[in-house]
Amino acid sequence: MEQLCYVVLSCLLAIVLLYGLLELHYFLRMCLCVLLARFIKRRCHILETTSVNGLCLSNDVDTLLYHMNNARYFRELDFARVDFYERTKLYSTIRRLGGSVFQGAATIRYRRFIRPFHRFTIESRIIYWDEQSLFMEHRFLRPADQFVHCIVICRQRVIDVPMDTVMAELLAKTPLQASRHTLSSTASLQPAGMGSATPMPQTAAEAGQAENGHVATAAGATAATAAYSIKVKPPLPPELCKWIEYNEMSSKNLRSGC
Repeated sequence: MEQLCYVVLSCLLAIVLLYGLLELHYFLRMCLCVLLARFIKRRCHILETTSVNGLCLSNDVDTLLYHMNNARYFRELDFARVDFYERTKLYSTIRRLGGSVFQGAATIRYRRFIRPFHRFTIESRIIYWDEQSLFMEHRFLRPADQFVHCIVICRQRVIDVPMDTVMAELLAKTPLQASRHTLSSTASLQPAGMGSATPMPQTAAEAGQAENGHVATAAGATAATAAYSIKVKPPLPPELCKWIEYNEMSSKNLRSGC
C-alpha cells in the first residue's frame, strides 16, 4: 500500500512538472488537432474557409479574470493554422516540393472581449499570395450570431520554393466540384465592379476543344491549369497592401540599423 502511494505521488509530481515546464495540455491539444484534421475532418480546397472551435477556459483569462488574455488569441491561431494546413494539404505540399514555412508577421485588431467559459469559432482563409509569402485572415466569431470579436492578418513566409508553384499544384489537384464552390467564395473577395473568376473547363478535352477544337495535350492541360491559377487568385485587398508596405518599411529600418 505504501509503495502504491509513492507511485501515485510520483505520477502526480511528474504531471505537475510536465505542465509547469512544457505546458503539456498545449502539446496534447495540438496532437489531437492534427489527428482530427488529418483523419476525421473532410479535405478542403486551398481557397476554402476552414473553422475550428474553441472555449475560453480559466487558464486563458487575464489577471483580472474578466476576459480572454490578449496573448491567448495568437496561441489559439496555432490550432487554426494547423487545421488549415492539414485539411488543404498545404504543409505537405510545401515540404514535398523541398520548401518550408514559418510565421513572418501578424497583426490583430480587437473589437470585443471573449468572456470566460464562452465558446468561439476561428475561421481561416487565404486572402492573397505572392512569390514568397502566403497571407491569411483569421476571424474569431461568436457562434450565436457570427459577431467578429477580432480579426487577424498573418504572413506565412515560404522559403526554398516559389509560392506560385505551390498554389498551382494545389489548384491542379482540386476536384471541379470543390473548385466551383471556391470560385463563388473567392469572387466575394473582389472589389465591386470586378468580374468573378472564369470557371475552369470541366475536363482537359473540353479545355482543348475550347482553345483548338480538339483534345488538349498534356502541355495544354498544364497551361490551362496555370491560367486557372491566375484567374482564381484573389486581388490584393487595399488594407493588406498598406500592411505589406508597413512591414517593408520596418524591415528597411532594421537593415539600416534604426
